[in-house]
Amino acid sequence: MQINSDFSQRVVIQPEEYEFIPSPLNGVSRMMLDRAGGEVARATSIVRYEAGAGYSGHTHDGGEEIYVLSGTFSDEHGDYPAGTYLRNPPGSAHTPFSAAGCTILVKLWQFAQDDSEHLTINTHQAAWLPGQVEGLSVMPLHEHNGVSTALVKWAPDTRFGGHVHPGGEEILVLNGVFNDEHGSYPAGSWVRNPRYSQHTPFTGEEGALIFVKVGYMGANLLGDQFISDG
Repeated sequence: MQINSDFSQRVVIQPEEYEFIPSPLNGVSRMMLDRAGGEVARATSIVRYEAGAGYSGHTHDGGEEIYVLSGTFSDEHGDYPAGTYLRNPPGSAHTPFSAAGCTILVKLWQFAQDDSEHLTINTHQAAWLPGQVEGLSVMPLHEHNGVSTALVKWAPDTRFGGHVHPGGEEILVLNGVFNDEHGSYPAGSWVRNPRYSQHTPFTGEEGALIFVKVGYMGANLLGDQFISDG
């Protein structure tokens, strides 16, 4: 299966375009943002768990990165409320479920071979750092060999100068409205800008909170095999 698997192409998915597809597990459905491979795939998805739904125990050979968007996600290691960032490295195992239901952003098979760090960050408790311009705040979540994940908070009417992303950029808008010269992206929008793309982002009166991942395109990640084999 190939969904938005050509990383040379810009992709924008607005929330009104979401189409959740049932997974093999009852009560779990997925909005596939990009995917290369079958049931085992290099994939980025928004996943919904109905109350009481869960997966059987399994191992993530290619690693798993999660941001909890709403509700509480759980496994045998703990409960993770909305705003929790998780990294389960290659070879880790768990039995995930949600007692009351939840929605999560999940990225699979997007780890470097030597990235073995396990992380659990409650972003409601972690510190914000000043950004590069006034009105911008950054919460670094993870960095490995130039691949970085962070939350970025934009105050109302904040502008950032034009810049290039040599390793590409992926954005999920969590709150508010994010903008650039190419368009306007309300909460729930997913934007993937290819390598060496350029834009000049800004916010209006609403401000914005975004989940951002940069540098991973062309970074020799485990799941690149699915793209090259596709």
